[in-house]
Amino acid sequence: MNFFLETLKVIVLLVYYLLESLVFLVVPVRKKNVSGEIVLITGAGSGIGRLLAVKFASLGATVVLWDINQEGLNCTVGMAKEKGAGRVHSYVCDCSKRQDIYRVADQVKKEVGDVSILINNAGIVIGKRLLDSPDSLVEKTMEVNTMAHFWTYKAFLPAMIAANHGHLVSIASAAGLCGASQVSDYCASKFAAVGFAESIDMEMRSLRKTGVKTTIVCPFVINTGMFDGVKSKWPRVIPVLDPEYVAERIISAVRQNQEIVLMPRIGYTFYFLKSFLPVKAVVLLLDYFGLLDIMSTFKGRQKKE
Repeated sequence: MNFFLETLKVIVLLVYYLLESLVFLVVPVRKKNVSGEIVLITGAGSGIGRLLAVKFASLGATVVLWDINQEGLNCTVGMAKEKGAGRVHSYVCDCSKRQDIYRVADQVKKEVGDVSILINNAGIVIGKRLLDSPDSLVEKTMEVNTMAHFWTYKAFLPAMIAANHGHLVSIASAAGLCGASQVSDYCASKFAAVGFAESIDMEMRSLRKTGVKTTIVCPFVINTGMFDGVKSKWPRVIPVLDPEYVAERIISAVRQNQEIVLMPRIGYTFYFLKSFLPVKAVVLLLDYFGLLDIMSTFKGRQKKE
């Protein structure tokens, strides 16, 4: 195909895809059925992971729960069964350790079957300035928030590719789209998680595995305790997010094969502005919205939790 024809083809398709996306803003995409799917959720012992487990179970999915905390897992299992879950499986797994991920993944494949929806939700945050962050905790942040995604994908993606069916969900963060003070390691890990998920999506498209979908979730602070103490300067504009709302948005995005989800919706506007505004203008906006030093009141989840 010569340059003119290929350029014309690209222009026509660009217009079509833009119009398609505008239509879907008004007319919701039909939600796919997840009944019978095997959904694995890391960090399922609390917070968003727990809510996702309960909601997927209520939709008829088989849920596989991973967490480092046995007590938290037991609580999630009980809540899922209260919602009528037929098949709930829980496993203690340290997502900071590659060999532990591979070991438990093999156990899941033998005892439950091939995972068809993988949700990388486990995450940790230090909340200190770089020079105050212990090296061991910086490494742990990268291992849990980023490297674990590599190992879970390597464990479960081959079966999805073979069947040309599956869904990869990365619970990233707004911190994976814009840097902030006192979260250098966390931002780095989430930027990496976003880039990794986008790259795997491109690999699936290159392989023509159109049945393997990807969803990247980038929320602002969620009221789960992980970022306890963090407050929004203008809560009506950028609210600290309700966990139930976030979980519902994630479920809907997965069922509608939405590629990227930003919460709250104003995040789309800021992400767009950041792509072309001068750095000083971006800093001005960050300061205005109270995001420049948002971690100054950070306390974090108490150890007993």
